[in-house]
Amino acid sequence: MSSVVRNQGSCVAIRSLSPSSSINRCSHASASSDGATCGRPAWIGKRLTCVCFKRKGVYEGICFNITPKQEERLNRLRHRMKVYFDGSRPDHQEALRALWSATYPGKELHGLISDQWKEMGWQGRDPSTDFRGAGFISLENLLFFAKTFSTSFQCLLKKQGGNRSTWEYPFAVAGVNITFMIMQMLDLDASVKPRTFIRSVFLQMLSENEWAFDLLYCVAFVVMDKQWLEKNATYMEFNEVLKSTRTQLERELLMDDVLRIEDMPSFTLLC
Repeated sequence: MSSVVRNQGSCVAIRSLSPSSSINRCSHASASSDGATCGRPAWIGKRLTCVCFKRKGVYEGICFNITPKQEERLNRLRHRMKVYFDGSRPDHQEALRALWSATYPGKELHGLISDQWKEMGWQGRDPSTDFRGAGFISLENLLFFAKTFSTSFQCLLKKQGGNRSTWEYPFAVAGVNITFMIMQMLDLDASVKPRTFIRSVFLQMLSENEWAFDLLYCVAFVVMDKQWLEKNATYMEFNEVLKSTRTQLERELLMDDVLRIEDMPSFTLLC
């Protein structure tokens, strides 16, 4: 379904959304500032959120009604984000062992603290020290990638594609940084109500698939590696590559025909 906003006699098309979305015209459709969100209308607090985005040099406003399913799944995802990695927890230890088994099938792990972890791209013998930036969800993301798209995961782990740099990015640490980047891009650490159009789009995707965040992570990883190769980057340029990766993801998420993570053009890079 295509949503349209009328503003002072002009008609501006907004990206398509599935029929399950609740999109309404904002009562204060134009915004004069360069901010990402509108001011606070009278109906704020009634589960309606105003989101502004820039189209053809003009800011347009839409009202996005958060459904109970979207709120429930967002809360669950935000809970995952708040869990710190705790090396003393048996379930966290088991997840770490599962990551090793999925990454190196049939290869014995000598311990949760071992030089073997450096092979995967952790900074030291104890991978738990690298989870501080993004928490336990970054481990879950890596494990999801390894199990769901094992061919792509192994290809990136072993740096098999393209002309590689002599100073490559560390695979596992890069994965943690990608998790953190996506959390920032989607503004998931904010209140329940969406403040950006990107976040509103993602909430719709989350209502379609509870694993939308994890799928987006996998897409982001292959996009990052593709950007890395195209820029012939070295480790010192990793942050620049991460920024261009975010730009590419945002561009694809806002395409009119992208209603699910699987609709993103870069999803076809996964195998």
